[in-house]
Amino acid sequence: MTNITDISNKTNIILNGVPASAGVAIGKVFILEDDDFILIEKEISVDKIQDEIVRFKEAIEKTRLELQENHAKLNDMLGENYAKIADAHLLILNDPIINKESFEIINNGNNAEYAIYKVVEKISRSFDLIDDEYFRERKHDIIDVAKKVIRHLLGKQKKTLADLDADSIVVAKNLTPSDTIAMREVMVRGFATDIGGRTSHTALVAQSLEIPAVVGLKNISIQAKQGMPIIVDGNQGIIILNPSDETIENYKREYEIQISNQKYLEQFKDLTATTLDGKDVTLAANIENPEEVRSVLKHGASGVGLYRSEFMYLSRKTMPTEEEHYQNYSKVAKMMMPYEVIIRTIDLGGDKISKLGLMDIGREANPFMGLRAIRLCLKYPEIFKVQLKGILRASMHGNIKIMYPMISRVSEIKEANEILEQAKQELRQEGKKFNESIQVGVMIEVPSAAVIADIIAKEVDFMSIGTNDLIQYTMAVDRINEDVAHLYDPLHLAILRLLKTIIDAGHAAGKEVGMCGEMAGDPTYSVVLLGLGLDEFSMSAAQIPKIKKIIRNVSKIEAKELVDELLKCSTVTEISTVMKKFKYR
Repeated sequence: MTNITDISNKTNIILNGVPASAGVAIGKVFILEDDDFILIEKEISVDKIQDEIVRFKEAIEKTRLELQENHAKLNDMLGENYAKIADAHLLILNDPIINKESFEIINNGNNAEYAIYKVVEKISRSFDLIDDEYFRERKHDIIDVAKKVIRHLLGKQKKTLADLDADSIVVAKNLTPSDTIAMREVMVRGFATDIGGRTSHTALVAQSLEIPAVVGLKNISIQAKQGMPIIVDGNQGIIILNPSDETIENYKREYEIQISNQKYLEQFKDLTATTLDGKDVTLAANIENPEEVRSVLKHGASGVGLYRSEFMYLSRKTMPTEEEHYQNYSKVAKMMMPYEVIIRTIDLGGDKISKLGLMDIGREANPFMGLRAIRLCLKYPEIFKVQLKGILRASMHGNIKIMYPMISRVSEIKEANEILEQAKQELRQEGKKFNESIQVGVMIEVPSAAVIADIIAKEVDFMSIGTNDLIQYTMAVDRINEDVAHLYDPLHLAILRLLKTIIDAGHAAGKEVGMCGEMAGDPTYSVVLLGLGLDEFSMSAAQIPKIKKIIRNVSKIEAKELVDELLKCSTVTEISTVMKKFKYR
């Protein structure tokens, strides 16, 4: 690791982190100092304890007002789903355990600042023992709320980003939702943080704001110095401190090329994805919440190929109601009309759902292969039915389809459809309308499902391939394990054969086959997928113009010939050679 004591004398210090939001930003470091207060334990005399409790309650109330203000701002800027980040902080603030234990410490004769600090320190240690990344990350939310309370207790003014220059890149230990609101208001170039992962609130908001960002850098807030030149490479997940003149020029060229490409690709936005020989394919987008629809339409998508509904289950303590599901999906369906919206039913593990009240679920050694997705829904049909009823009601407002995730056997489809029928019957009895002929499909992301795709195709209206898990499970490779990540190969012959098997099986049954995994949005594989006969590509909205350009500049015949040649290969080297020989227009 770079020696932080003499870092200012070195150039091109590269720090590796987690790519949170794509893009490149060049500027100067603006250190956003963390609210790390020096807290001293003070003894409170018995006659002053009640005054201390009042002071604590007043600080809690000031924090509540601050969080409510954050909610309003997030809702205005990013929409209701992102505003729920502030709601999660309000839930923490109102947590009876935190308040009860803080009062106990104060009643024992300690000052309020020390009380909240000791309670949160204890909770933080327990969160460190949690295996699941998402919930482990939530300890930072608890710490953020506690710091707000302490700041009000100490009478310190809230820090702002008002002094940012136009070329500032924010560097911090962590960023709270209120920090990201401020960044939106002053339009910073990018940011980098010590902590955070792909599932952190900071990463989610960064992606929505389209601010280049890298998180999980461990100690950049210590290594970077105020005003130091910095480059944020959100594409690769790296930060370069004190970049040399040559490095800056290289990144300036990359940035200019990036902007130029974006402008060039805008011309394809409103064109159809049609090959040179007249084959039409659908380019759709993957989304997590209704607020992303604006970006979907802006980039020229022809539908939503994957609506990750599990976003509704995160950052809350209770299950979403049927009405919440209905309102959420209706909003998307209306905005996307006349295009289709494919809603994937809950794709969460029991480890996450247990936080919403299913306490009979124990910790699993391997949750990725445990009680998750359709398995969870079939074990808890009442939860599943609530979501299905919300989807069905929303189907009256647009072209909605239902998709079951992680199907591994035909019986799961039949059981899920039985629950769907129950949901329909209940709605009929309640006099609520829905699309009686709503289409139902499945995700093919488990090898067992791929092998029997011909049987599955007869049971559904459509299929969509989830390549992220399908490749991982087939190759026995953990993509985030740096020791084996190089073995994760979408062009491995086994993967190509599986994809062909799935697509051919769907077409033989007269069903369309789409893809909503990362492979669909990677330009490297566009022609291969076209040659395999894929009907729909669903991806990040920003990738759509790029993929559309490729498809419009190749013929279906050429793509088919490329695939035929690839399927004759027997080694990775041969496949690589064939791919390099193919000429893109």
